[in-house]
Amino acid sequence: MANKYLAFDFGASGGRAVLGVIDGGKLRLEEVHRFWNGPVYVNGVAYWDAFRLLDEIKQGIRLAVRNFGSDIAGIGIDTWGVDFGLLGPNDLLIEMPRHYRDSRTDGMIEEGDKLLPRSEVYAQTGIQFMQINTLYQLLSVAINNPWALENAQSLLMMPDLFNFWLTGVKANEFTIASTSQMLNPNTGTWATDLLDKFGIPSRILGKIIQPGTVLGKLSASVAIETGAPEIPVIAVGCHDTASAVAAAPLVGKDSAYISSGTWSLVGIETEKPIINDQSLAFNFTNEGGIGNIRFLRNVMGMWLIQECKRVWAEAGRDYSWDELIGRAAAAEPFRSVIDPDHESFLKPCDMPEKIREYCRNTNQPVPQDEGAVIRAALDSLALKYKWVIERMEELRGRKIDQINIVGGGVQNTLLCQLTADVTGRRVIAGPVEATAIGNVLVQAMGLGQIGSLDKAREIVRDSFDLVTYEPRA
Repeated sequence: MANKYLAFDFGASGGRAVLGVIDGGKLRLEEVHRFWNGPVYVNGVAYWDAFRLLDEIKQGIRLAVRNFGSDIAGIGIDTWGVDFGLLGPNDLLIEMPRHYRDSRTDGMIEEGDKLLPRSEVYAQTGIQFMQINTLYQLLSVAINNPWALENAQSLLMMPDLFNFWLTGVKANEFTIASTSQMLNPNTGTWATDLLDKFGIPSRILGKIIQPGTVLGKLSASVAIETGAPEIPVIAVGCHDTASAVAAAPLVGKDSAYISSGTWSLVGIETEKPIINDQSLAFNFTNEGGIGNIRFLRNVMGMWLIQECKRVWAEAGRDYSWDELIGRAAAAEPFRSVIDPDHESFLKPCDMPEKIREYCRNTNQPVPQDEGAVIRAALDSLALKYKWVIERMEELRGRKIDQINIVGGGVQNTLLCQLTADVTGRRVIAGPVEATAIGNVLVQAMGLGQIGSLDKAREIVRDSFDLVTYEPRA
């Protein structure tokens, strides 16, 4: 029998509801609802409009039932990492969740260094140091708004928050919790000693549950609002990268993945965390996966291109993605190189000018036109991927012979070919909708329709077209 699963996938710039139908060992997707997502600024502070996003979820459920029938086996939600909501008395939000690019975390890593050496923080969490991490967001709250933590009773990461609003069940799912830099990946429990030193009360943190856990059914009120039956809600790989990697059709232990979207997550799957002085020096991270650890490095991704595109559109030059990639393909390669992860590129800005400024400051040719700017960004991303891949080989002690790119970046054929050329490795690109696919497959695993992650990946290989890029000289 065919089974239907409704996946909600939230990225930093948009969200969608996708219906996945598993039938005869194959999976097909039907888009149900698509909507905008992004920061809302109030007095210069960046928030997520969480209540509107909840309403978009309800609309997605409503449309799925209306257009595809009420026999939906499950619902799963995945989102970006690190952001959260604090619930106070009566489970009411203390404030709207902050956007990770909000300036409140400026200088917080340095403040944390005064409380505990980075080596000790890394030993307990194995997570890459980024000022956007939940740990440093909460340190900012502890320093600047202590009343919020004093009154908080629960912390729920964004997908946990939406799951709670749908079911009334509060829980912290493993993969999304691991992005916080507050979880010990060796024990799978919260790093309470670390939190005590940072002045963060561990009482606000709940039970860690594994991906595939059935949380409960839609509450009666949500079912009435949406016209849906009381459909089970499954905690999937609630971090969008965990869901995307679950859908990466990796073969063998010598494959790496790049989950390519606003961010590029470049990594491998391991049975145990890799936490040592060298992985700390390279600033690698150990995040939760579907029955494994995702050992990876966060790299700034399509954000560089998105911001350039936005700035040019506001100036009256609204280029399509294809136009920009075409201009980049025609530009001189490797003329100028940036570090995609430089702090000047983190926040919304005049990205073309920031790229030019970086090149001026490093005594390189300054890219002038749109094609040269985009080419500098894409060349630099491919070079950063090469650096990360080679460092992973050092840390694991074995070669990586193939890279699987999944997500929206698959459609950037120039970057896919550049990645193969620069790294000297075969690149398998696809599927594009990896996050929604992984979300659906983990739902099916949680409900017993699929027996293992290997079987889930076999379904991906049988259901979607993949493109191979061979490295060129």
